Amino acid sequence: MANDYFQFQQFRIEQRHCAMKVSTDACLLGAAADLHGATRLLDIGTGTGLLALMAAQRHSSVQIEAIEIDEAAARQAAANVAASPWASRIWVRGLSLSAYAVQQPVPFSHIICNPPFFRHSLLSPDAARSTARHAGEASLSFAELAGFAAAYLLPAGSLTVLLPPTEMQGFASEAQAAGLHLQGELRVRHRPGGRITRHISRFGLTLSEPSRQELAIQTAGGEYSAAFQELLGGFYLAL
Repeated sequence: MANDYFQFQQFRIEQRHCAMKVSTDACLLGAAADLHGATRLLDIGTGTGLLALMAAQRHSSVQIEAIEIDEAAARQAAANVAASPWASRIWVRGLSLSAYAVQQPVPFSHIICNPPFFRHSLLSPDAARSTARHAGEASLSFAELAGFAAAYLLPAGSLTVLLPPTEMQGFASEAQAAGLHLQGELRVRHRPGGRITRHISRFGLTLSEPSRQELAIQTAGGEYSAAFQELLGGFYLAL
């Protein structure tokens, strides 16, 4: 069972009331997302508020909005933000993406999301956890996410998402249909030579040759790799 909290170097995540706890996936996304030129960032499906807080730590001036459809998680995220050093730069809103879009927000330089992706696996008996993990009728769809990003990104802005390889192929098709182009990709393996388990991909409105990189979380001996330590060294207590 996951702990009720996760202590980072500069902030603490309380997560008792959140269906999805702090994970290595989310930490990688928060650390690897390209925030160059960030001015205004949207974290879609913020959960505990982790990605918003990591972005605030990484970029000293970015203004951040974080939305979360689950009411209990939104309250937990807001409390985590309020207890952090960056409370004045992060706003948490308990809204679905469709409800947020109705408000016609000011466009963003960056959007970040760890969307639901278990389309074919068994649903959890916990409804909140299923909404957070599974891409179904009641949760955020790839087409909705891509369409929102295409409408609310600044011309040079970017959308960064984390998904398994098969699901990323599906998302890339929806992104292309919405007018977004792949601009960069980080392929993640657990260990060198292992299968690729996650893609962290960056999409934007401008067409360019995408950059491609790979990352192994651990060495063959089972220790954190140097690349992983470099990415998360400013966040994890143990690195």
